[in-house]
Amino acid sequence: MQDVYERARKIRVAIFDVDGVLTDGTLYYTASGEEMKAFNVHDGHGMKMLKDSGVTLAIITSRSSRGIEARARDLGIDLLFQGAADKLAAFQVLLGRSGAGADACAYTGDDVVDLPVLKRCGLALSVPDAPSVVRAHAHYVTRARGGHGAAREICELILQAQGSLAARLAEYAER
Repeated sequence: MQDVYERARKIRVAIFDVDGVLTDGTLYYTASGEEMKAFNVHDGHGMKMLKDSGVTLAIITSRSSRGIEARARDLGIDLLFQGAADKLAAFQVLLGRSGAGADACAYTGDDVVDLPVLKRCGLALSVPDAPSVVRAHAHYVTRARGGHGAAREICELILQAQGSLAARLAEYAER
């Protein structure tokens, strides 16, 4: 776990996949064919705390939906890559836009399409429902499942490693 904290201290950009990470991976379709996703508010608040601490948030997802755009806007995420069939190519563009090196990026993914980025980022993260080959490439696998607190757990881990979790939580306790 010490290695995970050392890696987390260096993180300047936290990148999340959507389906299976920010959601539980279930796809909902209305009768008219519109896709709907359910996001966890605790995950969202953790992401906002991380952003407020100075860490840039980003999303790389192979799917595209207006729901993802709305969630990214709600969380203040400007680095949004939807329809990224090649996540490594999106990651390379993200590095250029953010000015961060790969070692300063955390990436959370849950499936084999995430492996190219997981293998190159400074802190590779996954969820317990991910296939074993994905979990094997992660520096840390969350206790919480995707869409059920995994992103919050990751945000708090990074905040803790960077020494700012207590201050973030105190802001609320002292109000």
